[in-house]
Amino acid sequence: MTTQKIDVAGKLAGFTEHWAPRRIARVNDYEVKVAKVRGEFVWHTHEDTDELFLVVAGTLTIRLREGDVVLGPGEMYVVPRGTEHCPAADEEAHILLFEPVGTVNTGGVGGERTREPVDA
Repeated sequence: MTTQKIDVAGKLAGFTEHWAPRRIARVNDYEVKVAKVRGEFVWHTHEDTDELFLVVAGTLTIRLREGDVVLGPGEMYVVPRGTEHCPAADEEAHILLFEPVGTVNTGGVGGERTREPVDA
């Protein structure tokens, strides 16, 4: 067991690239990731897992076919498995993600926005 705390803001300060998740911790079979986002991502689905979004800074809109969910700092939303969604941010936002190890950020869509998380 580690006794070192994790400075989430410090991890976010360590990179500038948008839509490129950084792994900051592992909890059992889950990864805790941070990312900076700006603009619109891609519409995608995670068929086998839910996806947790927690906004650290800025505003994140999670577009859903049935309506948008707008999140500010300290707010979170869990996208249920199998739900098509498209994260977006008009201005840069900082987010924390919690999802099973091996979850592909673009679901089954793939494409140029697909990124393997790297350690922060």
